[in-house]
Amino acid sequence: MISDSIRAVILGVVEGVTEFLPVSSTGHLLLAERFFDLGEDNFWKSFAVLIQLGAILAIVAIYFGKLWRIALGMFSNPEDRRFVIGVLVAFLPAAVIGAAAGGYIKSYLFNPWVVCFSLIVGGAILLWVDQLDLDPHEDDATRYPLLMYLWIGIAQCMAMIPGVSRSGASIVAAMLLGGDKRSAAEFSFFLAIPTMVGAFAYDFYKNRGEMTIDHIGVIAIGFVVSFITAIIVVRTFLNYVTRHGFKFFAWWRVIVGTLGLIALALGR
Repeated sequence: MISDSIRAVILGVVEGVTEFLPVSSTGHLLLAERFFDLGEDNFWKSFAVLIQLGAILAIVAIYFGKLWRIALGMFSNPEDRRFVIGVLVAFLPAAVIGAAAGGYIKSYLFNPWVVCFSLIVGGAILLWVDQLDLDPHEDDATRYPLLMYLWIGIAQCMAMIPGVSRSGASIVAAMLLGGDKRSAAEFSFFLAIPTMVGAFAYDFYKNRGEMTIDHIGVIAIGFVVSFITAIIVVRTFLNYVTRHGFKFFAWWRVIVGTLGLIALALGR
């Protein structure tokens, strides 16, 4: 029997490693919970959302200087203000659809079969995009056109299907719309801040009755582990995709999804 502390560490690592990679953190967490018996009750489902805040704080820590400069300049600098508006524009579609259909999505789509198929299909799309002869003309995520931000936000809504990947959907959209690999990945980080903070606040409020004083220590462990892991992964990921693209992550998705389907077919 795995202790709650060990479960928190494992899920914290899974969250920190997968949140900002185009492989779907939600999908990996669901599969980990299913195949390794890491907890499928209401608390552990909420735990998976709550520890995302640790990963978000990792992004804030890494980009603190840039984010602070934009926050100070948004009232006086038109370019900084336009970027803030762009992030909000990109966030809006997910906020509207999440509020309207969040319950339905969790009830009917949060199952391992959907995750595995989504991982495989998303991996194939990522391989296709990575091999396209694109001509990127946007290399600064803070200077994308406003319409480009909106389309990225619309694409991100696909990630409400577990296994699709929020970062993967936004990266693919940004690249198809003219962003280079590095700026596409960076914007997926920035867009994650309001998106995941919103998901955290909504889930915490909705499931606050499931939280007890006994859960604080477990949540703290998962939070810290996801924070540290995410910092390491984000720093490594940007340099890797700039040089090598997304093939590794695409094949990872396909392999994990295929193994998951085999396990489910065998009754796991």
